[in-house]
Amino acid sequence: MIKLNEIPTTPPDGTGKSDIRDKTNEFVRNIADYQKVMYAEKKHNLLVVLQGMDTSGKDGATRNVFRRCSPAGTNFYAFKKPTDEELAHDFLWRVHMQTPRKGEIVIFNRSHYEDILIQRVHGWISEEQAERRMKAINAFEELISFDNNTTILKFYMHVSHERQLEKLQERIDDPDKNYKHNPGDWEERKFWDKYMDCYEKVINNSTIPWNIVPVDQRWYRDYVIAKKVAETLASFDVQFPKLDLKRIGNK
Repeated sequence: MIKLNEIPTTPPDGTGKSDIRDKTNEFVRNIADYQKVMYAEKKHNLLVVLQGMDTSGKDGATRNVFRRCSPAGTNFYAFKKPTDEELAHDFLWRVHMQTPRKGEIVIFNRSHYEDILIQRVHGWISEEQAERRMKAINAFEELISFDNNTTILKFYMHVSHERQLEKLQERIDDPDKNYKHNPGDWEERKFWDKYMDCYEKVINNSTIPWNIVPVDQRWYRDYVIAKKVAETLASFDVQFPKLDLKRIGNK
Protein backbone atom coordinates (compact mmCIF):
# COMPACT_ATOMS: atom_id res chain seq x y z
CA MET A 1 0.00 0.00 0.00
CA ILE A 2 1.55 3.27 -1.15
CA LYS A 3 1.38 6.22 1.27
CA LEU A 4 2.50 9.41 -0.44
CA ASN A 5 3.55 11.12 2.78
CA GLU A 6 6.13 8.37 3.25
CA ILE A 7 7.77 8.98 -0.15
CA PRO A 8 10.33 11.80 -0.55
CA THR A 9 9.67 14.63 -2.99
CA THR A 10 13.39 15.42 -3.24
CA PRO A 11 16.39 13.56 -4.76
CA PRO A 12 18.26 11.00 -2.64
CA ASP A 13 20.98 12.45 -0.46
CA GLY A 14 24.28 12.86 -2.28
CA THR A 15 22.74 13.03 -5.76
CA GLY A 16 24.98 15.19 -7.96
CA LYS A 17 23.10 17.74 -10.07
CA SER A 18 25.72 18.00 -12.83
CA ASP A 19 26.09 14.25 -13.22
CA ILE A 20 22.32 13.74 -13.26
CA ARG A 21 21.89 16.39 -15.96
CA ASP A 22 24.50 14.67 -18.13
CA LYS A 23 22.68 11.37 -17.77
CA THR A 24 19.35 13.05 -18.51
CA ASN A 25 20.71 14.53 -21.74
CA GLU A 26 21.88 11.09 -22.79
CA PHE A 27 18.46 9.58 -22.10
CA VAL A 28 16.78 12.43 -24.02
CA ARG A 29 18.96 11.69 -27.05
CA ASN A 30 18.16 8.00 -26.76
CA ILE A 31 14.42 8.72 -26.60
CA ALA A 32 14.63 10.71 -29.84
CA ASP A 33 16.59 7.95 -31.57
CA TYR A 34 14.14 5.24 -30.48
CA GLN A 35 11.17 7.39 -31.40
CA LYS A 36 12.44 7.83 -34.95
CA VAL A 37 12.74 4.08 -35.47
CA MET A 38 9.47 3.31 -33.70
CA TYR A 39 7.65 5.74 -35.98
CA ALA A 40 9.12 4.02 -39.04
CA GLU A 41 8.42 0.49 -37.81
CA LYS A 42 4.84 1.18 -36.66
CA LYS A 43 4.55 -1.85 -34.40
CA HIS A 44 4.69 -0.24 -30.95
CA ASN A 45 3.20 2.88 -29.42
CA LEU A 46 3.60 4.62 -26.09
CA LEU A 47 1.19 6.58 -23.92
CA VAL A 48 2.83 8.72 -21.23
CA VAL A 49 0.49 9.99 -18.51
CA LEU A 50 1.69 12.95 -16.42
CA GLN A 51 -0.58 13.53 -13.46
CA GLY A 52 -0.04 15.73 -10.43
CA MET A 53 -0.99 18.79 -8.42
CA ASP A 54 -0.68 22.31 -9.80
CA THR A 55 3.00 23.39 -10.13
CA SER A 56 4.26 19.81 -10.25
CA GLY A 57 5.84 20.56 -13.63
CA LYS A 58 3.91 18.57 -16.21
CA ASP A 59 4.56 21.09 -18.99
CA GLY A 60 8.24 21.42 -18.13
CA ALA A 61 8.76 17.67 -18.02
CA THR A 62 7.13 17.27 -21.43
CA ARG A 63 9.21 20.05 -22.92
CA ASN A 64 12.51 18.81 -21.48
CA VAL A 65 12.20 15.04 -21.85
CA PHE A 66 10.78 14.99 -25.39
CA ARG A 67 12.54 18.07 -26.75
CA ARG A 68 14.56 16.15 -29.34
CA CYS A 69 11.67 14.05 -30.66
CA SER A 70 10.30 14.69 -34.11
CA PRO A 71 6.83 16.25 -34.31
CA ALA A 72 6.07 13.39 -36.69
CA GLY A 73 5.05 10.60 -34.40
CA THR A 74 4.96 12.62 -31.16
CA ASN A 75 1.80 14.27 -29.84
CA PHE A 76 0.86 16.12 -26.67
CA TYR A 77 -2.62 16.58 -25.28
CA ALA A 78 -3.64 18.68 -22.27
CA PHE A 79 -7.00 17.76 -20.76
CA LYS A 80 -9.04 20.79 -19.74
CA LYS A 81 -12.54 21.19 -18.39
CA PRO A 82 -14.87 19.00 -20.49
CA THR A 83 -16.90 20.72 -23.20
CA ASP A 84 -20.68 20.35 -23.40
CA GLU A 85 -20.25 17.78 -26.16
CA GLU A 86 -17.78 15.77 -24.09
CA LEU A 87 -20.07 15.87 -21.07
CA ALA A 88 -22.86 14.45 -23.22
CA HIS A 89 -20.79 11.26 -23.66
CA ASP A 90 -19.23 8.82 -21.22
CA PHE A 91 -16.18 10.20 -19.43
CA LEU A 92 -13.69 8.14 -21.45
CA TRP A 93 -15.07 9.19 -24.84
CA ARG A 94 -12.79 12.20 -25.21
CA VAL A 95 -9.80 10.24 -23.94
CA HIS A 96 -10.04 7.33 -26.35
CA MET A 97 -9.77 9.65 -29.34
CA GLN A 98 -6.38 10.93 -28.14
CA THR A 99 -4.67 7.58 -27.58
CA PRO A 100 -1.61 6.84 -29.74
CA ARG A 101 -1.61 5.18 -33.13
CA LYS A 102 0.99 2.53 -33.87
CA GLY A 103 4.44 4.07 -34.03
CA GLU A 104 3.37 7.13 -32.02
CA ILE A 105 4.23 8.60 -28.63
CA VAL A 106 1.44 10.57 -26.97
CA ILE A 107 1.92 12.56 -23.76
CA PHE A 108 -1.13 13.34 -21.62
CA ASN A 109 -0.92 16.45 -19.44
CA ARG A 110 -3.50 15.40 -16.87
CA SER A 111 -5.68 12.57 -18.09
CA HIS A 112 -8.72 10.37 -17.65
CA TYR A 113 -7.83 10.28 -13.94
CA GLU A 114 -9.14 13.83 -13.51
CA ASP A 115 -12.62 12.32 -13.52
CA ILE A 116 -11.93 10.47 -10.27
CA LEU A 117 -9.72 13.13 -8.69
CA ILE A 118 -11.14 16.66 -8.81
CA GLN A 119 -14.70 15.32 -9.07
CA ARG A 120 -14.14 13.07 -6.07
CA VAL A 121 -12.47 15.83 -4.03
CA HIS A 122 -15.39 18.19 -4.54
CA GLY A 123 -18.09 15.56 -4.15
CA TRP A 124 -19.37 15.96 -7.71
CA ILE A 125 -19.57 12.18 -7.97
CA SER A 126 -20.33 9.62 -5.29
CA GLU A 127 -17.81 7.13 -3.95
CA GLU A 128 -19.71 4.40 -5.76
CA GLN A 129 -19.40 6.31 -9.05
CA ALA A 130 -15.70 6.88 -8.44
CA GLU A 131 -15.10 3.18 -7.79
CA ARG A 132 -17.00 2.20 -10.92
CA ARG A 133 -15.00 4.71 -12.94
CA MET A 134 -11.77 3.28 -11.55
CA LYS A 135 -12.81 -0.15 -12.80
CA ALA A 136 -13.68 1.36 -16.19
CA ILE A 137 -10.26 3.03 -16.38
CA ASN A 138 -8.48 -0.23 -15.63
CA ALA A 139 -10.52 -1.96 -18.32
CA PHE A 140 -9.87 0.89 -20.78
CA GLU A 141 -6.11 0.74 -20.22
CA GLU A 142 -6.16 -3.03 -20.57
CA LEU A 143 -8.08 -2.67 -23.84
CA ILE A 144 -5.65 -0.31 -25.53
CA SER A 145 -2.69 -2.28 -24.19
CA PHE A 146 -3.99 -5.57 -25.56
CA ASP A 147 -5.82 -4.44 -28.67
CA ASN A 148 -3.37 -1.84 -30.02
CA ASN A 149 -0.06 -2.87 -28.43
CA THR A 150 0.03 0.34 -26.41
CA THR A 151 2.50 0.56 -23.55
CA ILE A 152 1.31 2.93 -20.82
CA LEU A 153 3.70 4.75 -18.52
CA LYS A 154 1.99 6.62 -15.70
CA PHE A 155 3.89 9.21 -13.67
CA TYR A 156 2.58 10.78 -10.49
CA MET A 157 4.42 14.11 -10.13
CA HIS A 158 5.13 14.14 -6.40
CA VAL A 159 5.48 17.75 -5.21
CA SER A 160 5.60 18.81 -1.57
CA HIS A 161 3.07 21.14 0.00
CA GLU A 162 5.87 23.63 0.75
CA ARG A 163 7.33 23.56 -2.75
CA GLN A 164 3.91 24.10 -4.30
CA LEU A 165 3.49 27.24 -2.21
CA GLU A 166 6.84 28.56 -3.45
CA LYS A 167 5.94 27.92 -7.09
CA LEU A 168 2.48 29.48 -6.79
CA GLN A 169 3.95 32.59 -5.18
CA GLU A 170 6.61 32.73 -7.90
CA ARG A 171 3.85 33.14 -10.46
CA ILE A 172 2.86 36.36 -8.70
CA ASP A 173 6.35 37.70 -7.95
CA ASP A 174 8.05 36.94 -11.28
CA PRO A 175 6.66 39.08 -14.14
CA ASP A 176 7.75 36.47 -16.67
CA LYS A 177 5.54 33.91 -14.94
CA ASN A 178 2.51 36.10 -14.23
CA TYR A 179 0.69 34.48 -17.14
CA LYS A 180 0.66 31.20 -15.24
CA HIS A 181 -1.16 32.69 -12.25
CA ASN A 182 -4.64 31.28 -11.72
CA PRO A 183 -6.58 32.18 -8.55
CA GLY A 184 -8.29 28.81 -8.80
CA ASP A 185 -4.98 27.07 -8.08
CA TRP A 186 -4.90 28.70 -4.65
CA GLU A 187 -8.45 27.53 -3.98
CA GLU A 188 -7.60 23.95 -4.97
CA ARG A 189 -4.60 24.05 -2.64
CA LYS A 190 -7.03 24.25 0.28
CA PHE A 191 -8.10 20.69 -0.54
CA TRP A 192 -4.55 19.30 -0.43
CA ASP A 193 -5.28 16.50 2.06
CA LYS A 194 -8.33 15.37 0.12
CA TYR A 195 -6.31 15.32 -3.10
CA MET A 196 -3.60 13.22 -1.49
CA ASP A 197 -6.20 10.76 -0.28
CA CYS A 198 -7.77 10.51 -3.75
CA TYR A 199 -4.39 10.13 -5.44
CA GLU A 200 -3.53 7.29 -3.09
CA LYS A 201 -6.79 5.55 -3.95
CA VAL A 202 -6.02 5.90 -7.65
CA ILE A 203 -2.43 4.72 -7.32
CA ASN A 204 -3.28 1.75 -5.11
CA ASN A 205 -6.20 0.58 -7.24
CA SER A 206 -4.57 0.82 -10.68
CA THR A 207 -3.87 -2.37 -12.59
CA ILE A 208 -0.97 -0.73 -14.45
CA PRO A 209 1.41 0.59 -11.80
CA TRP A 210 2.35 4.23 -11.31
CA ASN A 211 5.84 5.69 -11.18
CA ILE A 212 6.17 8.13 -8.27
CA VAL A 213 8.45 10.99 -9.37
CA PRO A 214 10.02 13.39 -6.84
CA VAL A 215 9.60 16.80 -8.50
CA ASP A 216 10.70 19.40 -5.95
CA GLN A 217 13.96 19.62 -7.92
CA ARG A 218 13.12 19.90 -11.61
CA TRP A 219 16.46 18.50 -12.82
CA TYR A 220 15.85 15.29 -10.90
CA ARG A 221 12.23 15.09 -12.11
CA ASP A 222 13.43 15.15 -15.73
CA TYR A 223 16.01 12.48 -15.03
CA VAL A 224 13.56 10.02 -13.47
CA ILE A 225 11.04 10.38 -16.30
CA ALA A 226 13.60 10.35 -19.12
CA LYS A 227 15.29 7.25 -17.70
CA LYS A 228 12.05 5.29 -17.49
CA VAL A 229 10.91 6.34 -20.97
CA ALA A 230 14.28 5.55 -22.56
CA GLU A 231 14.47 2.14 -20.88
CA THR A 232 10.92 1.33 -21.96
CA LEU A 233 11.56 2.28 -25.59
CA ALA A 234 14.80 0.26 -25.57
CA SER A 235 12.83 -2.80 -24.47
CA PHE A 236 10.76 -2.62 -27.69
CA ASP A 237 13.85 -3.59 -29.73
CA VAL A 238 12.57 -1.51 -32.65
CA GLN A 239 14.12 -1.92 -36.11
CA PHE A 240 13.92 0.11 -39.28
CA PRO A 241 11.74 -1.79 -41.79
CA LYS A 242 13.61 -3.09 -44.83
CA LEU A 243 12.49 -3.05 -48.42
CA ASP A 244 11.50 -6.30 -50.07
CA LEU A 245 13.72 -5.99 -53.12
CA LYS A 246 11.97 -8.90 -54.83
CA ARG A 247 8.69 -6.95 -54.80
CA ILE A 248 10.13 -3.79 -56.29
CA GLY A 249 12.38 -5.58 -58.78
CA ASN A 250 16.06 -5.03 -59.51
CA LYS A 251 17.02 -1.46 -60.25
